[in-house]
Amino acid sequence: MITDIKDAVHAVDAAAVMGLLPSRPRLLALGEPTHREDTLLYLRNELFRQLVEQEGYRWIALESDCVMGLTVDDYVTSGTGDLDDVMERGFSHEFGSFAGNRELVRWMRGHNDGRPASEQVRFAGFDGPLEITAGASPRQALTALHRYLAARVEAGLLPCTAEALDDLLGPDDRWTEPAAMMDPSRSAGRSPQAGELRLLADDLVALLDAETPHLMAVSSEDEWDRARLYARTAVGLLRYHSSMADTSPNRLTRLTARRDSMMAGNLLAVAERGGTLAYAQNSHFQRDKSSMRMAGQVLRWWSAGAIASCRLREEYAFLAMGLGTMRDQGVDVPPPDTLEGLMYALPEDRHLIDPRRLADILDGERPAPRVSP
Repeated sequence: MITDIKDAVHAVDAAAVMGLLPSRPRLLALGEPTHREDTLLYLRNELFRQLVEQEGYRWIALESDCVMGLTVDDYVTSGTGDLDDVMERGFSHEFGSFAGNRELVRWMRGHNDGRPASEQVRFAGFDGPLEITAGASPRQALTALHRYLAARVEAGLLPCTAEALDDLLGPDDRWTEPAAMMDPSRSAGRSPQAGELRLLADDLVALLDAETPHLMAVSSEDEWDRARLYARTAVGLLRYHSSMADTSPNRLTRLTARRDSMMAGNLLAVAERGGTLAYAQNSHFQRDKSSMRMAGQVLRWWSAGAIASCRLREEYAFLAMGLGTMRDQGVDVPPPDTLEGLMYALPEDRHLIDPRRLADILDGERPAPRVSP
């Protein structure tokens, strides 16, 4: 039984992380084993500060609503809004209530205060506007994209008016019906109106692409970037709602895949703008197929990280995290013959493990898998 892995252990800091990688990644993904653990959020914050100060990283992207995240970015860059309100309106999944996230936003605002835009750190959400029980209405993304184009291109080039979009969208609650997650008949995603909206969204995105030279000339970088975000989100949400109305056996798998595909598009867009630390659950970053059990099925899909890795290649890196104990969630001391047990026996509270050196030490032995709630 392997008991000594000290030779594979490093301190947990940005310099040690970079030392394990062949080159500085444009997108460094930091995965958590579960949400709601402030210990990990504070560690993430510390690493981000070091990456900013030592490696020139400028962006942090969290597993939170990409459109809501614009509120946080406005606050950290210009001080727009009040911190309490920003934490309430700028995060999905109740992530704004986490102390570690509040500390991150406060630090980013303080860091940026008085700095020129080129030296400021930026915030992005990279999840779609999705919750466990429903997807958001595509109204906000579609109308924002239409509004951006209407202000910058000839009216005759637009495929529809704002009023026509509004009529087709109808009441928002028809899109956010919670029962639709388990009952596809309750979804509006394949109604005649939804079908027409998908065609119009496609036309609006095509217009955005076709007018790129003009639009970039008359827009700031942030305006252009946000227009592309609205375009990705509008198309992604309409696809997601269509899958909500699917009655095939692969419906839930398709929904999980749609979500991570939206995540990947947002991650790649953020990484275009500079060195980025992304933070989410491990299953959204791993290169192997992700899986989970839901509604009596085992779902398997390619994660956002797997997709981004194929596009970025060596400019993508994934650092997975695990926890020894989470007693408030029923996770006790790990068995000594598991990988977590080997790390738990080390004297320090936290460790960075070199996987290549660890493989050499294990020499073909595989620790027992840890079974955890």
